[in-house]
Amino acid sequence: MPDSPLIGQCDCGATAGPLGVCADYYHAILAEEQADPEMYRWHAPVVCAYLLQHPSRGHEKYLDSQFRYLQFYVDKGLDALLRVAAHQVARNNHRARSGYDMTPVATYAPLPLGRTPRHFRATFCELPCSDGSFVSDGHLAYGRRIETIAEATLEAWRPLQA
Repeated sequence: MPDSPLIGQCDCGATAGPLGVCADYYHAILAEEQADPEMYRWHAPVVCAYLLQHPSRGHEKYLDSQFRYLQFYVDKGLDALLRVAAHQVARNNHRARSGYDMTPVATYAPLPLGRTPRHFRATFCELPCSDGSFVSDGHLAYGRRIETIAEATLEAWRPLQA
């Protein structure tokens, strides 16, 4: 829990849940989605939201594109994000040598510079995990919770824009 002045509180401001702080939830999600292709569909929004809620755990070089991709996801939906991801993978193929394409997210607002949010209305610590699973009540319910976290992440960052 870097930057956390209080025991039981995450650096994003959330109070630890039954599994611990957000990092514990994040790692549990990553482990579970490896065995569940349906759950894995939300991998990109999970990573982007987690790193934007915990920017000290990410790489500054990528936070702007993660912010833009999260906006794209909330605006266009999961299927559109998956199509863009498939396009990026194809471009990144060693035979294609095309490189990364930021065109799909170029119109979205850049990450605000300077301060970072300290509170989010929805965090990873609040995700229900029943019988060791985040999708025990179904993949669509899980997807709605991830979308709520994505929306809350963007809401917290937007007031910091100039």
